[in-house]
Amino acid sequence: MTFVSPVSLALSVRIFLTLGALSACCSVVFSAAMAHLPVFAGGVPAMVQTALAQQQFHSLGLLWVGLAALGLGTSRWLLAAGWLMLAGLLLFSFNLYARHVWGFDALRALVPWGGGAWILAWLCLAMGFATGLGRPAKPA
Repeated sequence: MTFVSPVSLALSVRIFLTLGALSACCSVVFSAAMAHLPVFAGGVPAMVQTALAQQQFHSLGLLWVGLAALGLGTSRWLLAAGWLMLAGLLLFSFNLYARHVWGFDALRALVPWGGGAWILAWLCLAMGFATGLGRPAKPA
C-alpha cells in the first residue's frame, strides 16, 4: 500500500476530503446540541431532523467525491459534484438550522436550491465515474 503525501494531493481533493470530514463532525455536534438546546425542549422539528440526516448523508457523499478524485484524478464532473455537494449543505441543511435555531428566515427560498444542488451533484458524480473509470489518474 502506498501512502500519498497530503501536500501532493490536488487542492480540490484536499478541500472535499477535509470539508466532508468536518461536515460529518459538525453533524454529530449538531445532533448532540439539538438534544440539549432549550429551543428544542419540545422536540426537534421534522425539518431539522431532515436537515441533519441529509447533512450526514451528503458529508459522506463529499468524502466519496474526494476519494473518487483521488483515485480517478480530478475531472470537471468530479469537481462539479464536490462544489454542488457543498452548495447543497449550505443552502439546505445550514439554512434550515439557521431558521430554527436563530430565527433567521431571510434565505428560506434557497432551501429547494440546496436539494437541487444535491441532485445535480449525484448526477455529476455518476458522470465522473462513467467517464473516468478505467483511465489512469491525472497527476494532481
